[in-house]
Amino acid sequence: MAETAAIFDLDRTLLAGASGPVISAALRDAGVISSRTIPGENLLYGLFNRVGETLPSMALARQAVNVARGWRQSIVDEAAKIAAETLLDRVQPRARAVIDEHRREGRTLVLATTTPYDLVKPLADLLGFDDVVATRYGVGDDGTYNGTIVGNFVWANGKLAAVRKWADERGVDLANSYFYSDSVYDTPLLSAVGHPVVVNPDPGLRLVASARRWPTLHLDVPDGVPKFLGVEPQQIAMAFTRPELVPYARFDIAGTERIPKRGPAIIVANHRSYFDITAMAMLIAKSGRTVRFLGKKEVFDVPVVGQVAKAFGGIRVNRGTGSDEPLKAAVAALEVGDLVAIMPQGTIPRGPAFFDPELKGRWGAARLAHTSRVPVIPVGLWGTEQVWPRSARLPNMLNVTNPPTIRVRVGPPVELKYKNVDKDTERIMEAIMALLPAEAREYHEPSEEELRRTYPSGYKGDPARETVRRPGTD
Repeated sequence: MAETAAIFDLDRTLLAGASGPVISAALRDAGVISSRTIPGENLLYGLFNRVGETLPSMALARQAVNVARGWRQSIVDEAAKIAAETLLDRVQPRARAVIDEHRREGRTLVLATTTPYDLVKPLADLLGFDDVVATRYGVGDDGTYNGTIVGNFVWANGKLAAVRKWADERGVDLANSYFYSDSVYDTPLLSAVGHPVVVNPDPGLRLVASARRWPTLHLDVPDGVPKFLGVEPQQIAMAFTRPELVPYARFDIAGTERIPKRGPAIIVANHRSYFDITAMAMLIAKSGRTVRFLGKKEVFDVPVVGQVAKAFGGIRVNRGTGSDEPLKAAVAALEVGDLVAIMPQGTIPRGPAFFDPELKGRWGAARLAHTSRVPVIPVGLWGTEQVWPRSARLPNMLNVTNPPTIRVRVGPPVELKYKNVDKDTERIMEAIMALLPAEAREYHEPSEEELRRTYPSGYKGDPARETVRRPGTD
Protein backbone atom coordinates (compact mmCIF):
# COMPACT_ATOMS: atom_id res chain seq x y z
CA MET A 1 0.00 0.00 0.00
CA ALA A 2 1.37 3.39 -1.05
CA GLU A 3 2.29 5.92 1.58
CA THR A 4 0.35 9.14 2.01
CA ALA A 5 1.69 12.56 2.93
CA ALA A 6 0.65 15.81 4.57
CA ILE A 7 2.39 18.59 2.65
CA PHE A 8 2.59 22.13 4.02
CA ASP A 9 3.51 25.45 2.45
CA LEU A 10 5.50 27.72 4.79
CA ASP A 11 4.83 31.47 4.54
CA ARG A 12 1.27 32.58 5.37
CA THR A 13 0.38 28.91 5.95
CA LEU A 14 2.39 27.38 8.78
CA LEU A 15 3.59 30.89 9.60
CA ALA A 16 1.17 33.82 9.90
CA GLY A 17 3.35 35.94 7.61
CA ALA A 18 6.66 35.92 5.80
CA SER A 19 9.74 34.10 7.07
CA GLY A 20 11.93 36.52 5.10
CA PRO A 21 12.45 39.21 7.77
CA VAL A 22 13.64 36.66 10.34
CA ILE A 23 15.92 34.88 7.89
CA SER A 24 17.36 38.18 6.60
CA ALA A 25 18.09 39.30 10.17
CA ALA A 26 19.93 36.04 10.87
CA LEU A 27 21.97 36.39 7.66
CA ARG A 28 22.87 39.96 8.60
CA ASP A 29 23.94 38.91 12.08
CA ALA A 30 26.11 36.20 10.52
CA GLY A 31 27.74 38.77 8.24
CA VAL A 32 26.47 37.04 5.10
CA ILE A 33 24.66 40.12 3.82
CA SER A 34 25.01 43.85 4.45
CA SER A 35 23.77 45.19 7.76
CA ARG A 36 21.81 47.84 5.86
CA THR A 37 18.18 47.17 5.01
CA ILE A 38 17.47 46.96 1.29
CA PRO A 39 15.28 49.93 0.22
CA GLY A 40 11.66 48.80 -0.04
CA GLU A 41 12.34 45.48 1.76
CA ASN A 42 9.92 46.14 4.63
CA LEU A 43 7.26 47.38 2.19
CA LEU A 44 7.64 44.21 0.14
CA TYR A 45 7.23 41.95 3.18
CA GLY A 46 4.28 44.01 4.41
CA LEU A 47 2.55 43.63 1.05
CA PHE A 48 3.24 39.89 1.08
CA ASN A 49 1.78 39.52 4.57
CA ARG A 50 -1.43 41.23 3.46
CA VAL A 51 -2.07 39.86 -0.03
CA GLY A 52 0.34 36.95 -0.44
CA GLU A 53 2.59 36.13 -3.36
CA THR A 54 2.68 38.38 -6.41
CA LEU A 55 4.41 37.92 -9.77
CA PRO A 56 6.92 40.74 -9.06
CA SER A 57 7.81 39.33 -5.63
CA MET A 58 8.37 35.86 -7.06
CA ALA A 59 10.48 37.28 -9.88
CA LEU A 60 12.71 38.78 -7.20
CA ALA A 61 12.77 35.46 -5.35
CA ARG A 62 13.89 33.71 -8.52
CA GLN A 63 16.77 36.18 -8.89
CA ALA A 64 17.88 35.70 -5.28
CA VAL A 65 20.09 32.84 -6.43
CA ASN A 66 22.35 35.41 -8.11
CA VAL A 67 22.47 37.50 -4.92
CA ALA A 68 23.56 34.40 -3.01
CA ARG A 69 26.48 33.68 -5.38
CA GLY A 70 29.63 33.47 -3.29
CA TRP A 71 27.91 32.93 0.07
CA ARG A 72 29.49 30.12 2.06
CA GLN A 73 26.96 27.34 2.57
CA SER A 74 28.25 26.41 6.05
CA ILE A 75 27.69 29.97 7.36
CA VAL A 76 24.21 30.07 5.82
CA ASP A 77 23.42 26.76 7.54
CA GLU A 78 24.37 28.21 10.92
CA ALA A 79 22.33 31.36 10.32
CA ALA A 80 19.35 29.21 9.32
CA LYS A 81 19.55 27.29 12.60
CA ILE A 82 19.39 30.56 14.54
CA ALA A 83 16.47 31.80 12.42
CA ALA A 84 14.64 28.50 12.96
CA GLU A 85 14.47 29.08 16.72
CA THR A 86 12.66 32.39 16.15
CA LEU A 87 10.43 31.05 13.38
CA LEU A 88 9.36 28.14 15.57
CA ASP A 89 7.71 30.62 17.92
CA ARG A 90 5.86 32.12 14.95
CA VAL A 91 4.22 28.92 13.78
CA GLN A 92 0.47 29.54 13.79
CA PRO A 93 -1.22 28.47 17.04
CA ARG A 94 -3.32 25.63 15.68
CA ALA A 95 -0.81 24.39 13.11
CA ARG A 96 0.83 22.05 15.61
CA ALA A 97 -2.46 20.28 16.29
CA VAL A 98 -2.95 19.68 12.55
CA ILE A 99 0.63 18.43 12.19
CA ASP A 100 0.24 16.12 15.21
CA GLU A 101 -3.00 14.68 13.83
CA HIS A 102 -1.31 13.75 10.54
CA ARG A 103 1.62 12.29 12.46
CA ARG A 104 -0.78 10.09 14.47
CA GLU A 105 -2.38 8.95 11.22
CA GLY A 106 1.04 7.84 9.98
CA ARG A 107 1.36 10.30 7.10
CA THR A 108 4.74 11.55 5.93
CA LEU A 109 5.15 15.21 6.90
CA VAL A 110 6.63 17.40 4.18
CA LEU A 111 7.48 21.09 3.96
CA ALA A 112 7.10 22.35 0.37
CA THR A 113 8.27 25.92 -0.15
CA THR A 114 9.96 28.27 -2.61
CA THR A 115 12.36 29.40 0.14
CA PRO A 116 15.81 27.81 -0.38
CA TYR A 117 16.29 24.39 1.18
CA ASP A 118 19.27 25.34 3.34
CA LEU A 119 17.31 28.18 4.93
CA VAL A 120 14.24 26.13 5.92
CA LYS A 121 15.61 22.65 6.69
CA PRO A 122 16.45 23.52 10.33
CA LEU A 123 12.88 24.72 10.96
CA ALA A 124 11.46 21.56 9.37
CA ASP A 125 13.67 19.51 11.68
CA LEU A 126 12.44 21.39 14.76
CA LEU A 127 8.83 20.75 13.69
CA GLY A 128 9.55 17.05 13.26
CA PHE A 129 8.96 16.99 9.50
CA ASP A 130 10.15 13.97 7.57
CA ASP A 131 11.29 15.77 4.44
CA VAL A 132 11.61 19.12 2.66
CA VAL A 133 10.85 19.96 -0.96
CA ALA A 134 12.38 23.39 -1.60
CA THR A 135 14.42 25.36 -4.09
CA ARG A 136 18.02 24.15 -4.00
CA TYR A 137 20.98 26.38 -4.79
CA GLY A 138 24.02 24.89 -6.49
CA VAL A 139 27.22 24.69 -4.43
CA GLY A 140 30.70 24.82 -5.94
CA ASP A 141 33.76 22.82 -4.93
CA ASP A 142 34.81 25.68 -2.66
CA GLY A 143 31.62 25.37 -0.55
CA THR A 144 30.01 28.57 -1.82
CA TYR A 145 26.82 29.00 -3.83
CA ASN A 146 27.57 29.19 -7.55
CA GLY A 147 24.50 31.10 -8.76
CA THR A 148 22.60 28.10 -10.16
CA ILE A 149 19.36 26.35 -9.19
CA VAL A 150 19.51 22.56 -8.98
CA GLY A 151 16.25 21.07 -10.22
CA ASN A 152 13.03 23.06 -10.08
CA PHE A 153 12.41 26.57 -8.85
CA VAL A 154 9.79 25.33 -6.37
CA TRP A 155 6.92 27.64 -7.16
CA ALA A 156 3.59 27.26 -9.02
CA ASN A 157 3.97 24.49 -11.64
CA GLY A 158 7.57 24.10 -10.52
CA LYS A 159 6.36 23.17 -7.03
CA LEU A 160 3.97 20.60 -8.49
CA ALA A 161 6.77 19.09 -10.57
CA ALA A 162 9.15 18.97 -7.61
CA VAL A 163 6.56 17.35 -5.31
CA ARG A 164 5.56 14.82 -7.99
CA LYS A 165 9.20 13.84 -8.45
CA TRP A 166 9.62 13.51 -4.69
CA ALA A 167 6.43 11.44 -4.41
CA ASP A 168 7.43 9.09 -7.28
CA GLU A 169 10.84 8.48 -5.72
CA ARG A 170 9.30 7.58 -2.35
CA GLY A 171 6.18 5.77 -3.45
CA VAL A 172 3.81 8.40 -2.03
CA ASP A 173 0.23 8.46 -3.37
CA LEU A 174 -0.67 12.12 -3.96
CA ALA A 175 -4.27 11.17 -4.73
CA ASN A 176 -4.69 10.27 -1.05
CA SER A 177 -2.43 12.99 0.35
CA TYR A 178 -3.04 16.46 1.81
CA PHE A 179 -1.63 19.84 0.82
CA TYR A 180 -2.05 23.05 2.84
CA SER A 181 -1.43 26.43 1.18
CA ASP A 182 -2.47 30.09 1.12
CA SER A 183 -1.46 30.96 -2.46
CA VAL A 184 -3.40 30.92 -5.72
CA TYR A 185 -0.07 30.04 -7.36
CA ASP A 186 -0.22 26.71 -5.52
CA THR A 187 -3.45 25.80 -7.33
CA PRO A 188 -1.61 23.20 -9.50
CA LEU A 189 -0.46 21.22 -6.47
CA LEU A 190 -3.74 21.75 -4.60
CA SER A 191 -5.52 20.27 -7.63
CA ALA A 192 -3.16 17.29 -7.76
CA VAL A 193 -3.75 16.00 -4.21
CA GLY A 194 -6.84 14.21 -3.01
CA HIS A 195 -7.25 16.50 0.00
CA PRO A 196 -6.53 20.16 -0.78
CA VAL A 197 -6.81 22.47 2.26
CA VAL A 198 -6.77 26.25 1.87
CA VAL A 199 -5.15 28.18 4.74
CA ASN A 200 -5.46 31.95 5.18
CA PRO A 201 -6.13 32.29 1.41
CA ASP A 202 -5.00 35.20 -0.69
CA PRO A 203 -7.77 36.91 -2.74
CA GLY A 204 -7.20 34.74 -5.80
CA LEU A 205 -7.19 31.45 -3.91
CA ARG A 206 -10.28 32.50 -1.98
CA LEU A 207 -12.20 32.62 -5.27
CA VAL A 208 -10.75 29.32 -6.49
CA ALA A 209 -11.52 27.61 -3.18
CA SER A 210 -15.09 28.87 -3.26
CA ALA A 211 -15.62 27.66 -6.83
CA ARG A 212 -14.09 24.23 -6.15
CA ARG A 213 -15.51 23.92 -2.61
CA TRP A 214 -12.14 23.32 -1.06
CA PRO A 215 -12.12 23.48 2.76
CA THR A 216 -10.64 26.64 4.27
CA LEU A 217 -8.80 26.90 7.58
CA HIS A 218 -7.39 29.74 9.63
CA LEU A 219 -4.78 28.27 11.93
CA ASP A 220 -4.82 31.21 14.33
CA VAL A 221 -8.51 30.88 15.29
CA PRO A 222 -10.77 27.97 16.32
CA ASP A 223 -12.33 25.75 13.69
CA GLY A 224 -15.44 27.37 12.25
CA VAL A 225 -14.34 30.96 12.92
CA PRO A 226 -14.16 32.84 9.59
CA LYS A 227 -11.78 35.68 8.80
CA PHE A 228 -12.24 38.66 6.52
CA LEU A 229 -9.05 40.26 5.21
CA GLY A 230 -7.22 38.59 8.07
CA VAL A 231 -9.62 39.78 10.78
CA GLU A 232 -12.03 37.56 12.69
CA PRO A 233 -15.62 38.70 13.46
CA GLN A 234 -14.94 39.21 17.16
CA GLN A 235 -12.16 41.67 16.37
CA ILE A 236 -14.52 43.58 14.09
CA ALA A 237 -17.20 43.64 16.78
CA MET A 238 -14.68 44.86 19.37
CA ALA A 239 -14.22 48.05 17.36
CA PHE A 240 -17.88 48.83 18.03
CA THR A 241 -17.93 47.61 21.64
CA ARG A 242 -17.77 51.04 23.21
CA PRO A 243 -19.70 52.42 26.23
CA GLU A 244 -20.88 55.47 24.31
CA LEU A 245 -22.75 53.18 21.93
CA VAL A 246 -24.81 51.84 24.86
CA PRO A 247 -26.43 55.04 26.21
CA TYR A 248 -28.90 53.14 28.41
CA ALA A 249 -26.13 51.93 30.76
CA ARG A 250 -23.02 53.36 32.38
CA PHE A 251 -19.96 51.15 32.82
CA ASP A 252 -17.63 51.37 35.81
CA ILE A 253 -14.78 49.02 34.88
CA ALA A 254 -11.59 48.57 36.90
CA GLY A 255 -8.74 46.06 37.01
CA THR A 256 -8.47 45.45 33.28
CA GLU A 257 -4.68 45.39 33.60
CA ARG A 258 -5.01 42.09 35.49
CA ILE A 259 -6.06 40.32 32.29
CA PRO A 260 -2.81 38.98 30.77
CA LYS A 261 -1.66 40.88 27.69
CA ARG A 262 -0.69 37.59 26.08
CA GLY A 263 -0.85 33.91 26.83
CA PRO A 264 -3.66 31.72 28.17
CA ALA A 265 -5.97 32.45 31.10
CA ILE A 266 -9.42 31.44 32.31
CA ILE A 267 -11.77 34.36 32.96
CA VAL A 268 -14.50 33.51 35.49
CA ALA A 269 -17.47 35.76 36.34
CA ASN A 270 -20.75 35.64 38.21
CA HIS A 271 -24.05 35.58 36.33
CA ARG A 272 -26.89 38.01 37.07
CA SER A 273 -28.49 38.93 33.77
CA TYR A 274 -28.57 38.41 30.03
CA PHE A 275 -26.77 41.78 29.95
CA ASP A 276 -23.72 40.16 31.57
CA ILE A 277 -22.45 39.30 28.08
CA THR A 278 -22.45 42.97 27.11
CA ALA A 279 -20.63 43.92 30.31
CA MET A 280 -18.03 41.21 29.71
CA ALA A 281 -17.67 42.32 26.09
CA MET A 282 -16.90 45.87 27.27
CA LEU A 283 -14.24 44.48 29.62
CA ILE A 284 -12.64 42.21 27.02
CA ALA A 285 -12.67 44.94 24.36
CA LYS A 286 -10.90 47.24 26.81
CA SER A 287 -8.24 44.57 27.33
CA GLY A 288 -7.68 44.41 23.56
CA ARG A 289 -7.84 40.61 23.39
CA THR A 290 -10.28 38.14 21.89
CA VAL A 291 -11.85 35.49 24.11
CA ARG A 292 -13.53 32.11 23.70
CA PHE A 293 -16.77 31.91 25.70
CA LEU A 294 -18.27 28.69 26.96
CA GLY A 295 -22.03 29.00 26.47
CA LYS A 296 -25.03 26.75 26.90
CA LYS A 297 -26.21 24.88 23.83
CA GLU A 298 -29.56 26.70 23.85
CA VAL A 299 -27.75 29.84 22.67
CA PHE A 300 -26.01 27.98 19.84
CA ASP A 301 -29.31 26.39 18.78
CA VAL A 302 -31.02 29.74 18.18
CA PRO A 303 -31.07 30.60 14.43
CA VAL A 304 -28.66 33.40 13.48
CA VAL A 305 -27.61 33.91 17.14
CA GLY A 306 -26.06 30.44 17.18
CA GLN A 307 -24.13 31.05 13.97
CA VAL A 308 -22.84 34.35 15.35
CA ALA A 309 -21.77 32.65 18.60
CA LYS A 310 -19.84 30.03 16.63
CA ALA A 311 -18.26 32.65 14.36
CA PHE A 312 -17.06 34.41 17.51
CA GLY A 313 -15.30 31.24 18.61
CA GLY A 314 -17.87 30.25 21.23
CA ILE A 315 -17.67 26.79 22.77
CA ARG A 316 -21.01 24.96 22.93
CA VAL A 317 -21.86 23.31 26.24
CA ASN A 318 -24.66 20.74 26.43
CA ARG A 319 -25.37 20.83 30.15
CA GLY A 320 -26.33 17.65 31.92
CA THR A 321 -24.81 15.24 29.37
CA GLY A 322 -21.45 14.87 31.11
CA SER A 323 -19.68 15.27 27.76
CA ASP A 324 -15.97 16.14 27.88
CA GLU A 325 -16.04 17.80 24.46
CA PRO A 326 -16.44 21.39 25.77
CA LEU A 327 -13.56 20.82 28.21
CA LYS A 328 -11.36 19.46 25.42
CA ALA A 329 -12.22 22.43 23.18
CA ALA A 330 -11.45 24.87 26.00
CA VAL A 331 -8.15 23.13 26.81
CA ALA A 332 -7.21 23.26 23.11
CA ALA A 333 -7.91 27.00 23.07
CA LEU A 334 -5.77 27.54 26.17
CA GLU A 335 -2.94 25.45 24.73
CA VAL A 336 -2.59 27.89 21.84
CA GLY A 337 -2.63 30.92 24.15
CA ASP A 338 -6.29 31.99 24.02
CA LEU A 339 -8.40 33.48 26.78
CA VAL A 340 -11.35 31.31 27.77
CA ALA A 341 -14.32 32.79 29.65
CA ILE A 342 -16.79 30.81 31.71
CA MET A 343 -19.55 31.62 34.22
CA PRO A 344 -19.24 28.87 36.84
CA GLN A 345 -22.83 29.30 38.04
CA GLY A 346 -23.98 27.90 34.72
CA THR A 347 -27.12 29.99 34.62
CA ILE A 348 -28.71 33.03 36.27
CA PRO A 349 -29.97 32.24 39.80
CA ARG A 350 -33.73 32.58 40.18
CA GLY A 351 -36.06 33.57 42.97
CA PRO A 352 -34.58 33.62 46.50
CA ALA A 353 -31.34 32.09 45.15
CA PHE A 354 -30.69 35.33 43.24
CA PHE A 355 -30.34 37.20 46.54
CA ASP A 356 -28.16 34.60 48.29
CA PRO A 357 -24.85 36.27 49.31
CA GLU A 358 -23.03 32.97 48.81
CA LEU A 359 -22.47 32.23 45.14
CA LYS A 360 -22.68 28.57 44.19
CA GLY A 361 -20.80 27.29 41.16
CA ARG A 362 -20.27 24.12 39.21
CA TRP A 363 -16.83 22.59 38.93
CA GLY A 364 -16.22 23.15 35.19
CA ALA A 365 -13.91 26.14 35.68
CA ALA A 366 -11.90 24.38 38.40
CA ARG A 367 -11.62 21.24 36.32
CA LEU A 368 -10.43 23.29 33.35
CA ALA A 369 -7.84 24.97 35.59
CA HIS A 370 -6.66 21.61 36.94
CA THR A 371 -6.17 20.32 33.40
CA SER A 372 -4.49 23.38 31.93
CA ARG A 373 -2.72 24.92 34.97
CA VAL A 374 -3.19 28.44 33.58
CA PRO A 375 -4.15 31.54 35.63
CA VAL A 376 -7.79 31.89 36.69
CA ILE A 377 -8.84 35.57 36.64
CA PRO A 378 -12.02 36.41 38.61
CA VAL A 379 -14.50 39.08 37.52
CA GLY A 380 -17.30 40.50 39.67
CA LEU A 381 -20.38 41.86 37.86
CA TRP A 382 -23.00 44.01 39.58
CA GLY A 383 -26.08 45.88 38.39
CA THR A 384 -26.61 44.19 35.02
CA GLU A 385 -30.10 43.06 36.05
CA GLN A 386 -31.10 46.73 36.26
CA VAL A 387 -30.71 46.90 32.49
CA TRP A 388 -32.05 43.47 31.60
CA PRO A 389 -33.85 41.50 34.31
CA ARG A 390 -34.51 37.86 33.59
CA SER A 391 -38.25 38.50 33.42
CA ALA A 392 -37.78 40.72 30.34
CA ARG A 393 -37.33 39.50 26.80
CA LEU A 394 -35.24 42.54 25.85
CA PRO A 395 -33.05 45.06 27.73
CA ASN A 396 -34.50 48.42 28.71
CA MET A 397 -32.95 50.61 26.02
CA LEU A 398 -35.18 53.62 26.71
CA ASN A 399 -33.59 54.66 29.99
CA VAL A 400 -31.02 57.11 28.59
CA THR A 401 -31.67 60.02 30.96
CA ASN A 402 -30.75 58.16 34.15
CA PRO A 403 -29.09 54.88 33.10
CA PRO A 404 -28.05 52.37 35.77
CA THR A 405 -24.34 51.88 36.48
CA ILE A 406 -22.83 48.48 35.69
CA ARG A 407 -19.93 47.70 37.99
CA VAL A 408 -17.18 45.41 36.65
CA ARG A 409 -14.16 44.49 38.76
CA VAL A 410 -11.22 42.25 37.81
CA GLY A 411 -9.30 40.57 40.61
CA PRO A 412 -5.84 38.97 40.88
CA PRO A 413 -5.42 35.30 39.86
CA VAL A 414 -7.20 32.87 42.17
CA GLU A 415 -4.86 30.85 44.39
CA LEU A 416 -5.85 27.25 43.73
CA LYS A 417 -4.55 24.11 45.42
CA TYR A 418 -5.13 21.73 42.48
CA LYS A 419 -6.08 18.87 44.80
CA ASN A 420 -9.87 18.90 44.84
CA VAL A 421 -12.16 20.45 42.20
CA ASP A 422 -14.94 21.12 44.72
CA LYS A 423 -12.62 23.00 47.07
CA ASP A 424 -11.09 24.95 44.19
CA THR A 425 -14.57 25.76 42.91
CA GLU A 426 -15.28 27.29 46.32
CA ARG A 427 -12.06 29.30 46.08
CA ILE A 428 -13.08 30.59 42.64
CA MET A 429 -16.54 31.63 43.83
CA GLU A 430 -15.08 33.30 46.94
CA ALA A 431 -12.69 35.29 44.74
CA ILE A 432 -15.62 36.49 42.63
CA MET A 433 -17.69 37.38 45.70
CA ALA A 434 -14.80 39.44 47.09
CA LEU A 435 -15.04 41.68 44.01
CA LEU A 436 -18.72 42.52 44.56
CA PRO A 437 -19.86 45.58 46.54
CA ALA A 438 -20.52 45.25 50.28
CA GLU A 439 -24.29 45.07 49.76
CA ALA A 440 -23.83 41.86 47.78
CA ARG A 441 -22.38 40.10 50.81
CA GLU A 442 -25.42 40.79 53.01
CA TYR A 443 -28.69 38.93 52.68
CA HIS A 444 -31.48 41.05 51.26
CA GLU A 445 -35.11 40.12 51.84
CA PRO A 446 -36.59 40.60 48.35
CA SER A 447 -40.01 42.07 47.68
CA GLU A 448 -42.53 40.24 45.49
CA GLU A 449 -41.67 42.55 42.60
CA GLU A 450 -37.95 41.89 43.02
CA LEU A 451 -38.58 38.14 43.05
CA ARG A 452 -40.78 38.37 39.96
CA ARG A 453 -37.99 40.05 38.00
CA THR A 454 -35.68 37.09 38.64
CA TYR A 455 -37.91 34.53 36.92
CA PRO A 456 -37.98 33.94 33.16
CA SER A 457 -41.02 35.10 31.26
CA GLY A 458 -43.71 32.41 31.55
CA TYR A 459 -41.96 30.67 34.48
CA LYS A 460 -43.93 27.64 35.70
CA GLY A 461 -41.44 26.06 38.08
CA ASP A 462 -41.53 25.67 41.86
CA PRO A 463 -40.03 28.75 43.58
CA ALA A 464 -39.46 26.70 46.74
CA ARG A 465 -36.93 24.53 44.91
CA GLU A 466 -34.83 27.39 43.55
CA THR A 467 -32.57 27.55 46.62
CA VAL A 468 -31.61 23.88 46.20
CA ARG A 469 -31.63 23.70 42.42
CA ARG A 470 -28.34 22.48 41.02
CA PRO A 471 -26.49 25.39 39.37
CA GLY A 472 -26.56 25.25 35.61
CA THR A 473 -29.83 23.33 35.26
CA ASP A 474 -33.13 24.70 34.00
